[in-house]
Order: sequence, then structure tokens, then C-alpha cells
Amino acid sequence: MTEISFAIVRRTATKTAIRAAFAALALALPVAAGAQQQQTTPVLLNAMTTELNRAFTSLGKQESGKQLPPYFLSYSVSDAGAVVIRAQAGALVDSSTNHVRIADVQLRIGDPKLDNTHGAHRASAVTSTPLPLNDDREALARSLWLATNAGYGKALDNYMRVKTEAEVHAKEEDSSPDFSQEAPQVSLGKPAPPVKVDRAAWEQRVRALSRIFRDYPDVNLNMVIFSAQNETDYYASSEGSQVVTPHLQARLVAIAVSRADDGMDLFRAQTFEAETAEGLPAQAEMEAAIRELGTSLEALRKAPVTEPFDGPAILSGRAAAVFFHEVLGHRLEGQRQRGTEEGQTFTKEVGQAVLPSFLSVADDPTLTTFGKTWLSGNYEYDDEGQKARRVELIQDGVLKNFLMSRLPIASFSASNGHGRAQTGKVPIGRQGNLIVTSTKMEPENKLRKQLIEEAKKQGKPYGLYFEDISSGFAVTQRSSPQAFQVIPLVVWRVYVDHRPDELVRGVSIVGTPLAAMKSIVATGDKYEVFNGECGAESGTIPVSAVAPAMLVSTMETQKQAQGTARPPILPIPGAEAAKQ
Repeated sequence: MTEISFAIVRRTATKTAIRAAFAALALALPVAAGAQQQQTTPVLLNAMTTELNRAFTSLGKQESGKQLPPYFLSYSVSDAGAVVIRAQAGALVDSSTNHVRIADVQLRIGDPKLDNTHGAHRASAVTSTPLPLNDDREALARSLWLATNAGYGKALDNYMRVKTEAEVHAKEEDSSPDFSQEAPQVSLGKPAPPVKVDRAAWEQRVRALSRIFRDYPDVNLNMVIFSAQNETDYYASSEGSQVVTPHLQARLVAIAVSRADDGMDLFRAQTFEAETAEGLPAQAEMEAAIRELGTSLEALRKAPVTEPFDGPAILSGRAAAVFFHEVLGHRLEGQRQRGTEEGQTFTKEVGQAVLPSFLSVADDPTLTTFGKTWLSGNYEYDDEGQKARRVELIQDGVLKNFLMSRLPIASFSASNGHGRAQTGKVPIGRQGNLIVTSTKMEPENKLRKQLIEEAKKQGKPYGLYFEDISSGFAVTQRSSPQAFQVIPLVVWRVYVDHRPDELVRGVSIVGTPLAAMKSIVATGDKYEVFNGECGAESGTIPVSAVAPAMLVSTMETQKQAQGTARPPILPIPGAEAAKQ
């Protein structure tokens, strides 16, 4: 599920960081005799590896071995600083700086074959705690010690439950281990610098952008948010991994909400992202985009409400990117292929055609840009300390692979660098930069002609063109229908009799993944990028998706839920002047 979020969220793979090369404990290098040792790692990492080593060699071995020692222990620390500026209707409502350090202690009892995280107990692996912001080794060690003790008790309790359930439950269909064996990783990147932005200049820019909405009296609610975040992720593990990775991200988001006369709420958003604030577009470009957003909302208020539809459609490149993320990407995450609760849509489809032969899909978090567009789903190491890598998921329509964390599944026993999580969550297989490519690309004017021809063939008065999509959700569990719903923001009827295209509202795309994927007929000749944030069991993480426009022979839509509240009874202040 994709959603916009402005909280400080640990990047996971891109920002995930320090697997502890604890086996070597390479915390210092010897120098000339009599001289002090020179530190080679940050104080925070030193404190992590030292306390991790002490805990791992001691836990569960007291009381004459009556308790169980952990077989795996890791510390992940997100050290993030941010500047956030918000304005509404031309006035500043918030301008703040923030610095947080959060540690995740992951502890596993038992063995890789069966441990305390098995099945529904997966969350028992992680215990989180805030850490001191300054590099006080003793204070850091005490905070980690406290979280480790709490985590050990939680893990021990859940391991006993897992052992009991293994005795009374039926044999599982997929008996893969709970944790994969991976080689330790060591990569000590340079920590991210403190966030440096001209706050006064950005406060002025954000106010000016939000002031534009004063010219649109039917926009009831608006907000412009600027954020710049620099984060360093540290990871240390009992396997001997040490990873430090920085991640920088700047974003400006404009949100506008209106309400039609019939009570339907309407929403538009415009997002700009870059690695740093300097990489964001010029003010004039952002002003033009926000004016387009306001004009679009006014047009949507007057547009007719859609009727249910089942026929041909074109998804713009951006819309297709969101569509693939929701409909296909989530079902290619490794953990979706095991467990009695999961629908396992593609589990038995490896080596089989799941898309038309002209389409291929990969996930490549190692890419920082696509063309000139920055990709927010990039990262160097995932949240389990594994090196990020490109994964060819579907080649020429044939399913080849899944997005794997360290949770094995049948026939896929190793991580491929896609274990991702928000702070406080256990990493699972997640998307990074999902990239859809095509060998059947045509200019979009030809795609439009094909849309009209297909509508005529099906006896439809029009086809649909989906210009923009905000978000959606995918149901992957077998307790519910294996369906998806995607919420478009801007939809046009393209008439077969060549009358002007008609804007409509209240459209919701619904369907089932297998049918939807196989109804793609052709693609456009330009790729577009969607940057956003995706929420799932392991929390909210940044993601990107890239795709060309797509012609689909059959797309099913239904009406969105419609509110009953009236538009504001009292006109917005200044509305009369704005409409003159």
C-alpha cells in the first residue's frame, strides 16, 4: 500500500546500517608502542559492538545453563536529523528541527530451522529503544543493555510458544527454516553530515507556494510541507557484520482537498523529491505544478460522477508504475509465498508466464536515478545488513524470482538484499525500485488510437485514460478475495466518436491480479517515475516504481464511496474577491 508520510522513518535498506563485524571486533588499530590506539569506527558503533559481544556471550548461560542462549543477536540504530517546514494558505504553521536515535535489538532463540519468530510470532524478534543523542559510551551501552534484556525475555517466551505449537499443529506445507545463513558484511561508510538548509529562505518559499491556494476558493484545505533528512544507519550482528550507511533525502509535498456539491471529497497531491534540498526544482516549476493542482481540483468538482465500467483503458506511465507496485509487486515479496494465511498468488508460477512476453520486471535498489529523476527507493544495504542487488523478477513475461529477506521459502533459501523495515519492525521482503520494461513500445498517439479501436470492438462508447493515481491496496491473504483496489485521482473518458475527452470523478480500479496483468496489450514509448512511501507489515518505507504507459484491454472500475457532508456553508474568507 502506498501512502504519503512526513514522519522521520528509517530508510531500511538504503539507510540501514551496521552489521557488527563483531567477530573481529576491529574497533581499533595498533599504533607505535606506548601511543594510544586510534579508533577506526564511530563511537556509536564501538558501543554497539562491545555491548553486543558481551550480551551474546553471556545471555542464557547463567544459572548453570538452565536458560537458552540466543543463536543470533543484532543491533540496528537509526541516527536521523531533519528540518521540517509546513505552511497553510500562505502562513507558516511549523518550522522545526529534529534529531532522533532509535535502536532495534533483534534476538533469536532456538536455531535457524525453528526459532522464536516462527509463524505468527515474527514480531517477537525486535525490541526498540531510544538512544542518547550524544556519544556517551556508557549511556549508550546501558540503553542497549536494557533493550536486550527485555528482548531476551520476549524471545524466550515466544520460543516456548513456538515449540508447543509445533507439537500440536499440522505439518506446514512449506517447512523452510526461519532464518537463512548469510556471509557477514563489512562496509563502514562515512556518516551523514548534519542537515544544512537555509531555513529562512525555505520558509519563504514554502509560504509562497501555499499562498497560491488562496486563488482557488474551492480548495477547503491545503498544506505545503518541506522536509530535509540526513540519516545514518548502523548495524552490528553476532555473525560478524558491520555496516554504516548514510542516506540523504529532501522532499516537498503540496496537498489540496476540496468537496463537490454532492458531498464527494476530492484530493490532489504533488510531490518533488531529491537527495538534497539543492536538487529540488526551481520555485517557478513548483509554482506552475501547484497552480495546475488547484485548477485540476476545481475542474474535478464540476465533473460528472463515473458509472461502473468494464472495458479498455490506458494507464499513464506514472499510473502504471503505481498499478504494478500494488497489483504485482506486493505479490512477489518472498514471505507472501509461505504460511497458511497467505494467498500465494504466484508461488507455483515460477517458470510460468504471468505477464505478456513483451514485459519484464526487475527491482534494483542500487539505482539512485532513472534518467534525470531521483529514486527514493534506493539503498546500499538492506535492514538485515545484506548488500542491495538487482533482482530479475520477471523476464519476457516469465516469473523467475521473488524479493527475499532472510526468511527462506521453498526453492529460495537465501536473501537477495530486499529485507526492509521501518524502525521497530522485523524486516521482510519489500520492494525498492520496481522497474517495468517493454519491448512493445509505441507512441502514445498510436496507443490512443488502439484504445478507441478496442472500445469500438467491445461495443463501448468510450475507453478510460488514467492520468494520475494516488494510492491503493492489495489483499494477499487467502482469508479474503485475492483482489486489489487502486484509487485514481484524474480520469478521462476517451469517446469513440471523437468528441472531446471528458473528465470524471469517483473512479476506483478493482480486479484480480492474474486477470489484470494478462490483459495488457501494448505500452507507450516513455517511462515515468513514481516516488512514494509504502506501508505493510514491516512498516512504512520509501519506494519507487518506473513504467511506461499501458493499454489494457479490460479494466474494471467501480464508484468510490461518496460522503454525505455538505460543502462548507460559510464561504471561505476572500472567496468573492478570488472569483472576480
